[in-house]
Amino acid sequence: MTLAHAEFRLAVGDGHELAVYTYGNPQGIPAVFLHGGPGAGASARSVESFDLDTYYVVTFDQRGCGQSTPFAELENNNTQKLIGDIEAIRTHLNIDRWVVSGGSWGSCLSLAYGIAHPERCLGFRIHGIFLAGDEDVAWWFHGSRAIFPDFWQEFAEFVPEEERGNLLSAYYKRLTSGDTELEMAAAQALRGFSARTQTFEPSSDHVAKLLNPQAALAVSKIFTHYSINRAFLPANYVTDNIDKIRYIPAEIVQARYDTVTPMMTAWKLKQAWPEANFTIVTLANHQATVGPMMEALTQATERLAANIA
Repeated sequence: MTLAHAEFRLAVGDGHELAVYTYGNPQGIPAVFLHGGPGAGASARSVESFDLDTYYVVTFDQRGCGQSTPFAELENNNTQKLIGDIEAIRTHLNIDRWVVSGGSWGSCLSLAYGIAHPERCLGFRIHGIFLAGDEDVAWWFHGSRAIFPDFWQEFAEFVPEEERGNLLSAYYKRLTSGDTELEMAAAQALRGFSARTQTFEPSSDHVAKLLNPQAALAVSKIFTHYSINRAFLPANYVTDNIDKIRYIPAEIVQARYDTVTPMMTAWKLKQAWPEANFTIVTLANHQATVGPMMEALTQATERLAANIA
């Protein structure tokens, strides 16, 4: 297991305090890795595709999740605040420019940050592309039924039949009800569906990790909060603003059989951003820390280092 070089806490205003972790060579190429969810929390596994002799990698638990406080807080928790948090961490560490990396929700946040602060970006390495559009959200809550009708039925049956036409709204209502027991039950149902649809054959360890009660509650609340607000971004925000980052070196890595963030979104980004290097990983899914996806991400990170040297 990769151990953090250092970790610290950083107050970023609004009563929020972030847990920040650094890895690798402090004299290396600076990089920040932005986790998914939203609300999933940072993982040491996410830095294993970086050569830690070459890179100095920063990760952190975004507002309300992991070891950041307050726990599962939705107040003052939005994309613009997270972009400000990334800048606060960069400034605190005296980093001028860095590689911005992330997967799933982290890919969207990486690009939103880059559009806001292109002068701070050495390059991008993103995977499991999610752009927070209506089609992305609709796919997760309803479209994936085409592949997982059995799991989806169980997911849908948690709420009354009359509410199943809009599962996002139904789950968000329960996850923000203030009824602790109901919130926990909704979180378990939502994360149970997520755990079984991320990989080809989810292991019991993988499922158990995602169903950890506290972690499941944080990610479910924050995920639905961002989803119902379309990540607090205008429609087509990334593709409409791609000119701001177009000529910054970029590696896009997408699994063909990703059923959480399907390839249609990555393909849309590729059409808008032909200058980015685009890699399709054939025998892979949403899980990025093992097998062919890990290999492809490691290679992308090496290419990026050579490109910005």
